[in-house]
Amino acid sequence: MSMLRTEALTLHYGGSQILHGIDFEAKAGEVTCILGTNGVGKTSFLKALAGTHPRSGGRLVLDGEELGRLPAQAMARKGLSVVPQGRMIFPLLSVRENLETAFAVLPRSEHRIPDHIYTLFPILKDMSHRRGGDLSGGQQQQLAIARALIMRPKVLLLDEPTEGIQPNIIQQIGHVIELLKAEHDIAIVLVEQYFEFAYNLGDRFFVLKRGNVALSGTRETLPYEDLRGSVSV
Repeated sequence: MSMLRTEALTLHYGGSQILHGIDFEAKAGEVTCILGTNGVGKTSFLKALAGTHPRSGGRLVLDGEELGRLPAQAMARKGLSVVPQGRMIFPLLSVRENLETAFAVLPRSEHRIPDHIYTLFPILKDMSHRRGGDLSGGQQQQLAIARALIMRPKVLLLDEPTEGIQPNIIQQIGHVIELLKAEHDIAIVLVEQYFEFAYNLGDRFFVLKRGNVALSGTRETLPYEDLRGSVSV
């Protein structure tokens, strides 16, 4: 069963239609990749899922429940956590304080940082008292993913997690995604320009062109060459 599904999802910015009837699904225990060149609507689609930009039409079903046009905080409480492009950590807050901002969508009884967060990202425990703005780009990305995981998501949305990140941190992030996938608890939706990173992790692929799904399928049904060619400029 799909953890997340959309049917005929549309989105407008003012008078311009950005997304044209997107049918999409993501399953728990899988990485679902959204691919495409710049400007085709990938980030806009994530914003529509997360509630940071209200969709214009269509259905969105999360874990069997159809959701209306809810704002971002309500979507987070329902189980959608997003790691946005640019990370958006709070530079003047400490690492620990950044993590604690995730408590806003949790009941008071769950206001704690689980031990497994520091197991996944040990550098964050070592730097818990440092300001977020003093971390490297790769460390900030780990902080942003950790913050999203503290929200106990059903669906984790990752927008360009490798952008501007050094290769060793990209490898660590890939390892974390593999570990999360193996737990079979959450669906991971990955928007990514780095094709090899996405292909190596992905189970299911959706290629967007001009706000439409141009190609979709699983790793088994989509030949590597066809998928790679579909995202070439």
